[in-house]
Amino acid sequence: MDRLVNTVRPYAWGSTTAIPQLLGVAPTGQPQAELWMGAHPGAPSGTDRGPLNEVIDADPVRELGPATVEKFGPRLPFLFKVLAAGAPLSLQVHPDLAQAREGFAAEEAAGIPLDAPERNYKDPHHKPELICALTPFHGMCGFRDPVEAAGTMAALDVDSLKPYVDLLHAHPEEAALREVLTALLTADHDAMAHTVAEAAHAAARLGGAHAPYAQLAHHFPHDPGVLAAMLLNPVTLQPGEALYLGAGVPHAYVDGLGVEIMANSDNVLRCGLTPKHVDVPELLRVVRFEPTEPGILRPEASPSGEEVYDTPIDEFRLSRFVRAEGAAPTDLTAPTPQILLAVAGRPKAGDLTLAQGESVFVPAGEKIELSGAGTVFRATVVAG
Repeated sequence: MDRLVNTVRPYAWGSTTAIPQLLGVAPTGQPQAELWMGAHPGAPSGTDRGPLNEVIDADPVRELGPATVEKFGPRLPFLFKVLAAGAPLSLQVHPDLAQAREGFAAEEAAGIPLDAPERNYKDPHHKPELICALTPFHGMCGFRDPVEAAGTMAALDVDSLKPYVDLLHAHPEEAALREVLTALLTADHDAMAHTVAEAAHAAARLGGAHAPYAQLAHHFPHDPGVLAAMLLNPVTLQPGEALYLGAGVPHAYVDGLGVEIMANSDNVLRCGLTPKHVDVPELLRVVRFEPTEPGILRPEASPSGEEVYDTPIDEFRLSRFVRAEGAAPTDLTAPTPQILLAVAGRPKAGDLTLAQGESVFVPAGEKIELSGAGTVFRATVVAG
């Protein structure tokens, strides 16, 4: 078992205070967006044995277990994070596995360097993900009913939005959503900038349900992603609630602190609310134009006290333990690799006491008991 030394990623949208507060350290004054736990080569966790990716590469069967290696190959199939959004993240989607393999192969064949800013596919893997709130967490997820989106736009009373309002009342719904999103993202830049500015002013005046769009425009003035966000379901997660995001589902996180777990991939297609590369044609090819409910997840308790967030994929499995003082130890020994993250109290993983924000990597088959009071998230895989 290894206590992890984790890297904080300083993306511009990160909160300056949330991760330092969790870790019990002084803020640096700079954004601290994501705390990475895992073996992603971009920022692998450190251990006393070396970087975690190198530890796994040296003996994947020992570290991951034979079932995990057989199912996912000799790599940790998930990346675990603490995410602290102080400003909105990009409006984005992730490809499914077939799209990721196809896109990666095409960009490799075209000779586009992996670190090129215009590169879409950094690897041949899909990137389903789950965000679980530690504080109230706001975001947008999945297309809403087009008529609801039309109502949001119509209430702004902006003349240049009226054609989009009319289109959203058309049938079938999928075609209406496709036509409006395509029109928003491909319109004349100067005309769209003027429309976004008018819409942002109206949203600030109306407040209430329109206030988030004024917030988006504050960070990204003139960005058509502000209007595209009106096509999505607004979501607020309370602490302990989670949201699962599958392939092709458009989403954007706005603010809040959460625990995030995802398949170990870096494939993101963006269409707005970002200074990074935007590839509208590829995003329109990948996104799924279907109205959906966000589907907020609440954990399902088991007799052992483990509360599981049920998802339809096997690359990761997230659960948590909320332990009271004096509770009996819980055996967490498993045939799969695990990362345990403490977010409250001072629980013990084996002989190691974990302060808030501290984590450990537990190799497959390692005998491990969880004891003491506190809240611990457990990240592993489904390899059976």
